[in-house]
Amino acid sequence: MFTLSLVRRAALAAAVTLAAAIPAAAQTLPPVAHSADLSGPRFGLTLLSNGIVDTLADREITVRPYVSQFGWQVEKQFFTQNSGVTMVTEWVGLLGGLEQSVALPSLSWLVGIRTRDGAEFGIGPNITPAGTALVLATGMTFRAGAVNVPVNVAVVPSKSGTRVSILTGFSLRRR
Repeated sequence: MFTLSLVRRAALAAAVTLAAAIPAAAQTLPPVAHSADLSGPRFGLTLLSNGIVDTLADREITVRPYVSQFGWQVEKQFFTQNSGVTMVTEWVGLLGGLEQSVALPSLSWLVGIRTRDGAEFGIGPNITPAGTALVLATGMTFRAGAVNVPVNVAVVPSKSGTRVSILTGFSLRRR
């Protein structure tokens, strides 16, 4: 009797497992996405609200309400078939305030989209000596052969205040 009960339980478990696996087996994989590396240098200007300047001053970092920015963007663009929209992920590392003899590091990770015409939008976390925040960025990438020239505006609202950056740079399209 015990053996028959064990066999029934095993058969029931196998039937439930098989029934659960059938929908997974029926799924098809999406087509393979192609990617391009659009990494390159970035430079520009960031405007700091009074709250950001005060927060930095509390940390013994004295800056004017504007700082230069120099850095590098590591970007990967993913293409989908027959779509005018591509997905983008990027890391942007910057040093700001060098013209004021200060080195303010900033690191952002953005995920977003770019249209066939080069319009783009991204969002993600940002960390600086002023604290952590969410960065919202938009812009346009202009293309000239294999050279891409992005022009972006980023807004970073936080508890301390707001930062607005205007950045540009270039990249060579590589696969």
